[in-house]
Amino acid sequence: MKKYTLLFCSIFVFVLLSACGQQSREDVVQKLEKMAEDMSSYQAQAMMTLQTGKEEQSYRIEVAHKKKNFYRVLLKNEQDEEGSQIILRNEEGVFVLTPALNKSFKFQSEWPNNNSQPYLFQSLVQDVVDDSDATFTATDNYYEFETKTSYESNSNLPYQAIYFDKKTYAPVRVKVMDQDKNTLVNVEFSSFDTDVDLPDDTFNRESNMTSSIFGVPVMAQEDLPSDLTVYYPTETLGAELVKEDQMDIENGQRVMLSYEGEKNFTVIQETITSVTTSAQSPENVNGEPVNLGFTVGALSSHTLEWQYDGVDYYLASDQLTKQEMIDVASSMTTQGSK
Repeated sequence: MKKYTLLFCSIFVFVLLSACGQQSREDVVQKLEKMAEDMSSYQAQAMMTLQTGKEEQSYRIEVAHKKKNFYRVLLKNEQDEEGSQIILRNEEGVFVLTPALNKSFKFQSEWPNNNSQPYLFQSLVQDVVDDSDATFTATDNYYEFETKTSYESNSNLPYQAIYFDKKTYAPVRVKVMDQDKNTLVNVEFSSFDTDVDLPDDTFNRESNMTSSIFGVPVMAQEDLPSDLTVYYPTETLGAELVKEDQMDIENGQRVMLSYEGEKNFTVIQETITSVTTSAQSPENVNGEPVNLGFTVGALSSHTLEWQYDGVDYYLASDQLTKQEMIDVASSMTTQGSK
């Protein structure tokens, strides 16, 4: 009898000690917050896959961050190397750079603090902290949180599942989901290194505009499209195309599509006629950068503009919401060409 009693007590103590070794949700959140606060810098590499449009898009991502608000995000488009872009935040502001076209936008924006960013560690931690209703699960290898997102201009992605490594607390995977919990954005981290020494020019706009960072030279004049392939949005929110004006411009073409319905809007497409090899001043935008799935655009209250495959696009409406402008622009892929 004593033998069984001793065995029972041993098992009870073992279970008790095991339970004491488990981290609670509060413990994990505190450690994530401390890690985000204490690190002086980090570098990360990841693969991001988006299924938010008609075609799946993949980006290789490299993130560099220096405390407190210096960020550089390299978005290497796997389908269109010339369309690779950089999101940059430094002491001058927030920029979206397209080195192959030698084009840049400068934003009056609080990016990355105004929206969820599935590839930025601080943003992931903040989403966990802000959502008191977030679910928490500890598996053999990961701490998993399912939280609400904070996409100011995209209500189609309300949830995310975030996986942190159980030993290092580094981000491992992020799944951003729609209302039905279908994964539309998937980010898989391959490396995450903290307190790294970054080169002095890491966050310098002019240095980053040299497209050697992507291994893709600035597009030559002869590489620019002379014939315009017109793209039509497959999402028109019930509006119909009522007018299409095409005109020749110097070394290229321009087309203007006018849509009318419950909410009217206009889309302008224009071939980029020249690319200078010297650095240009950025175009100022009173708005924010948004990911359209195939490129990053510049969104303001009533306009959305972007470049893709040597073509400038401009969507304007005083009736569409920001979310609706994103929906229309995101639908303008090769599926909508004629």
